[in-house]
Amino acid sequence: MAINIPKGDVWQLIDNDNNSQHYRRKFKFDFSYIESESIKNVFKAYIWRNYREVNKTLYSLYNYNTTFKTFNVFAIINNISYLKDLDNNHIDMFISYLKTTISNKTNKPLGYGTQKKHLDILKSIIYWGQLYMPNEVPKKEIFTGNEYVGINSKLKIDFIPDEVLSKINIALKNEKNPYIKYGIIILESTGMRIGDMLKLTTECVKPHLISGYTLTWYDHKSRKERQPMPITNECAIAVQKLTEYSKKLREQGDDNIKDYLFIAKIKSANTISNKIGEINIIALQTFKWWFQGFIKNNDIRDTNGELYNLTSHQFRRTLATDMLSKGTDITVIRDVLGHSSSNTTKQSYADVKDKERAEVFKTIGIIGNINKVDETVITDNQELKWFNENKDNKARMEDGYCTKPCSDGKICNRLLKRQKCYTCGRYVTTPEYLQAHKSHLEELEKQLEDNIYGDHYAEHFIPTIEILKEIIVRLEEL
Repeated sequence: MAINIPKGDVWQLIDNDNNSQHYRRKFKFDFSYIESESIKNVFKAYIWRNYREVNKTLYSLYNYNTTFKTFNVFAIINNISYLKDLDNNHIDMFISYLKTTISNKTNKPLGYGTQKKHLDILKSIIYWGQLYMPNEVPKKEIFTGNEYVGINSKLKIDFIPDEVLSKINIALKNEKNPYIKYGIIILESTGMRIGDMLKLTTECVKPHLISGYTLTWYDHKSRKERQPMPITNECAIAVQKLTEYSKKLREQGDDNIKDYLFIAKIKSANTISNKIGEINIIALQTFKWWFQGFIKNNDIRDTNGELYNLTSHQFRRTLATDMLSKGTDITVIRDVLGHSSSNTTKQSYADVKDKERAEVFKTIGIIGNINKVDETVITDNQELKWFNENKDNKARMEDGYCTKPCSDGKICNRLLKRQKCYTCGRYVTTPEYLQAHKSHLEELEKQLEDNIYGDHYAEHFIPTIEILKEIIVRLEEL
């Protein structure tokens, strides 16, 4: 058992890391939901040791305790009282359980990322236990290493489309909330994380030695001060405006927040504390609500006519995408974002901005049951009638269906050559062809891996590989 571990099932832990975004905040940990005393003891020791050694932030550990409830329910259902009894079969069962679990918040199945998070936390506890509590966890490897990776990786258009960004910038001119108005300008200009921005101080902007201004901030994820970044005059003005706006609040607040820009008077309580009336740094959740209100109040919509789902991190990805699209070297983008590896920048952030790419993914025809094809899929009544009569023969392909293989008595040229049918408006595929798509993807990736002909040869495969990955993800979700 960990040294000096608190007694009881309810702990009150304070974040004592002065570089933390939640410094001095108190978190309540309640472990009473865990039925197995053995599992509870291992999890408590894991939380306590990581807290004492500051291996993980207290905020992360607090979220771990919330997330671990899902595994606890799984353990109760399957009569698992000891972590050491887990084997690979249990892990497969847990993954299946995650895929069929309905979120209490959204009333929808858990998203892919959420499922992965639940399994990653269990992995972390098991691997930690093998070092510090070897008699309480499996001694053999129970994870394959292939859970939630590879072909399951989602392809998203994470950058903000130009037309949406234009609407956002126009709306900023009349925005009344200065934190949203100037905060978005800072996010657009620097690509910093929202948590870092909320901790900007009045001394963050300095004159550049040659011309203009630079911005310096503390990178909480890498735990280090960022090198001064040259910024636009617009960004410098945004910081100046916030400095002026928050002056009176800073004068009224405690000494520990007198240098911060993003401060406000708390108007409501949360699940952790009640500080109504106090002046404090703006909470991340508050800023998220403001984002949603900004989008709704200005009626900013996506190409589908839905209110745009704006997140602060999209500005970070948009900056990287814009830089790459303009030919900026990936190492420069890496340094701007503060990544330790260019691979992180390549895989998750930098993407060439192609307006057609989003449209391409929209044209992929996927349906759960081919018998449910109706006028919403095939608008022409004659074509719909033909398809319903021929879906089991003439319309069937090796990996889907063609809703209109012939036109004016001639077979579609694309169908004959079998090129890019995935993005054709006449192509539909269903879960029954999932394995066919996986096999095709594996063949293409093998050809790409064995490529000896250079980039030009690879360019013929990469678009199809990306489309196939997206098709596989969507089919698996069905």
